Amino acid sequence: MRERVLGPDHPDTLDSRNNLAIAYRAAGRAPEAIPLHEQTLDVRKKVLGPEHPRTLISQNNLAVTYQEADRAAEAASLHEQTLAAREKVLGPDHPDTLQSRNNLAITYLEAGRAAEAIPLHEETLAAFERVLGHDHPHTLQSRNNLAVAYAGAGLAAEAIRLHEQTLAAREKVLGPDHPETLQSRRNLADARGMKAT
Repeated sequence: MRERVLGPDHPDTLDSRNNLAIAYRAAGRAPEAIPLHEQTLDVRKKVLGPEHPRTLISQNNLAVTYQEADRAAEAASLHEQTLAAREKVLGPDHPDTLQSRNNLAITYLEAGRAAEAIPLHEETLAAFERVLGHDHPHTLQSRNNLAVAYAGAGLAAEAIRLHEQTLAAREKVLGPDHPETLQSRRNLADARGMKAT
C-alpha cells in the first residue's frame, strides 16, 4: 500500500520494507529477507547517502541477515564497513556503534576467528560498562557474549567467571525466570561442563 500511495523510495515505504525483512528474518526466512534488505539499503544509499544513520541501520540489518544465512564472509565485510562508518559519523561510544562492534565480534567468533573476536568483545564490554553502567541489559548481553567467546576459545576459567557475574546481575536486574537469565544459567552450566571434561 505504501509503495502504491507514497512510492517505492519514500521513507515510510523504506521503513515498511525494512520491517518486513526483519519479520522474515525473525521467522527464520533469511533468504526472503535478504533481497528486501538489499533493496532498502540500495535506495537509502541513493536517497540519504552512504553514511546516513538510517542507511547504516539498513547495512547492519543486511549484515546480520547474511550472518544468519551462513554467508559469513559477506557478513563480516559489511559489519566492518558499518562499524567504521558508525565510528566516524556517530562516535565510538554511540549505542549503534557499540551494537556494530558487538555484531562484528559475534561474526568473527562464528567464523572461527576467536583471536579477533575476543579483543573486540572485551573492548565492547568496557565501552558498555562505561556508557551504560555495569548492570544495564545491553552491558549484560555484552558480558555474556564475551564469556561465550572465552568458552569458544577454550578459556573455561574466564568463561565461568563472566557467566557467574552475568547470571547474578541478570537475576537481580531481570529476575530469576527471565529468558536472558535462563540463558545465563545454561551458559554457566555449559562452561562448567567444559571445564570438567
